[in-house]
Amino acid sequence: MSNVVVLDNGAGVIKAGIGGERDPTAIVPNSMGRPLSSKKWLMADQLLSPDVDLTSATARRPFDRGYLINPDLQSSIWSHIFSNLLKITPSHSSLLLTEPLFNIPSIQRSIDEIVFEDFNFKALYVSDSPSLVHLYEASRRPYGLVSKAQCSLVVDCGFSFTHASPVVQNFTLNYAVKRLDLGGKALSNYLKELVSYRSVNLMDESFLMDHVKEELCFVSLDLPRDLRIARKPGKDNLFRCTYVLPDGITHTKGFLKDPEEPKRYLPLYDEAPQQVAGEQIDMDQLENTDNSEDRNRNNGSKIDLTKNEFGLTNERFLVPEMMFRPADLGLNQAGLAECIHRAISSCHSHLHPVLYESIILTGGSTLFPHFAKRLEMDLRPLVPDKYCLKITTQEDPILGVWRGGSLLASSPDFDAMCITKAEYEELGSARCRKRFFH
Repeated sequence: MSNVVVLDNGAGVIKAGIGGERDPTAIVPNSMGRPLSSKKWLMADQLLSPDVDLTSATARRPFDRGYLINPDLQSSIWSHIFSNLLKITPSHSSLLLTEPLFNIPSIQRSIDEIVFEDFNFKALYVSDSPSLVHLYEASRRPYGLVSKAQCSLVVDCGFSFTHASPVVQNFTLNYAVKRLDLGGKALSNYLKELVSYRSVNLMDESFLMDHVKEELCFVSLDLPRDLRIARKPGKDNLFRCTYVLPDGITHTKGFLKDPEEPKRYLPLYDEAPQQVAGEQIDMDQLENTDNSEDRNRNNGSKIDLTKNEFGLTNERFLVPEMMFRPADLGLNQAGLAECIHRAISSCHSHLHPVLYESIILTGGSTLFPHFAKRLEMDLRPLVPDKYCLKITTQEDPILGVWRGGSLLASSPDFDAMCITKAEYEELGSARCRKRFFH
């Protein structure tokens, strides 16, 4: 049997490996970057090298706002992954590929051309992420509700978008999918703006600020209380952290000045949270927090610009707050809890109880501490009391889609589900795509 290459082609991160294995061989950025001091473009795994200084590096991504806009760049990145990381021969392999929900036909044609004409794969199967997440979770717990009911609500917090997708018998119900136009990229950009306004201009530091976000941000369970604490000076402010920027000489990566500092706030969260879901936060509170930050600096704690570091306080929880209360930031979007409620309400009423009891979180943004707890707090008031509410975070939210693909690729029915190169050449892309029925 030929190898099946499983490619979870995320807009931010590509997960690539061989079907049937538990983990992908490569987890790499879906981008190219050119360091300031170099004329050479680095791609995928090369960007992760500990020796590479990505300060002010120029980045190029094949995806924009969730959809493929540069097929040539994507083809180059795939070629590097297939040749150097997976070490496979595409003409001897089949490909299982994920693509975004509601992908437009012109992009689908471009992908099919890359797969069959540039790389000469023997066969192709295209899937969406929610159905693979559902498949993996159902297989992990064969006696659980997801497996027995063959029904789940997959919340995928990706790089460009967040989708709430009902899945029934491994089919995503497209008519009920709801989308929030916020993802990991928007959160990183908001963090850049906050830090650049308050401390030091880091608007060009995409790679660096991704790291800051992943290391320091968390979801607030009691926003009014946390805003009050963030106003306090000195050590009374349990959220204050210092991040040291790379200097290009002694260290090429940023790091936390004190690795224990980010955990100082955790005792606050040992107690039951007091916030009432949906409680209104006066935007003046946020502005007052900003002003108090400035006052603190002016009262003997000014930023020393000769030091290569900056501090964070309320930025740590205000950035993930975007997902739950985008309207507070002037975005005309429903929050994540409302998004899930609308998705489930779009399904037949017989599905409502089982969907509320089988919500699965996947995607990198669900890794923020307290994410699932806050979502439950916001969602519970929207759900009828007669329904149970259960939210499960995948054991590894970044790899959940890929593992579902790996499982599908190793099933005996997989070959029959694919379109072959001969079928593509005979029938064309559009007719072949009807095979996938999503």
